[in-house]
Formats: sequence, C-alpha cells, structure tokens
Amino acid sequence: MSQVTVISDASVSLKPLIESAIRTELRMLELGLERTSQHLRSFEEKYGMASEEFEHRFEAGEIAESLDFIEWAGEIKTHLLLQTHRQALQGARIH
Repeated sequence: MSQVTVISDASVSLKPLIESAIRTELRMLELGLERTSQHLRSFEEKYGMASEEFEHRFEAGEIAESLDFIEWAGEIKTHLLLQTHRQALQGARIH
C-alpha cells in the first residue's frame, strides 16, 4: 500500500481537485486500453495467433524480429502498463 500526503497553501480544498484529476486520468487510461486492445486484435487477426502466444514465442526467439512484431510486442507492454496504472488508480482512496 502506498500513501501520499499533499500539502498546499491554497484556500480551496484539494480533495475535489484530486478526485477529478484521478477520474480524468482513469478515463484517459480506459481510452488508451481501448486503443491498444484494437491494435492487439488487428495483429492477432493479421497473424492468426493470440497476443499471449505471440509474446511467448517472440520472447523465446521462435519468431524473427520485424517491424510489425516489434510494434506488436510494444503494444502488449503498453497494454499491461496501462492496466497496472488503471488498477492502481481504481484502488485509490482520498481521505
């Protein structure tokens, strides 16, 4: 569990501003996840394999590097990172 303390000299309450910023960031993460999911589906359809299988085979060196495959691997990593960030923010509580 991580904890952050924010202190400000501003006369307005920061709680609503931080809650709004988190909601906005969650929406942006959802859009990013939707976009990367679409890209992953495109690669899966184009090459006839699931991203999980591709990732395993690519990392094992069973698939030669190409521009498409490097991009596909990058999309997988981006998707996982966005999911991690979304989970972190979804669990955030403002006191």
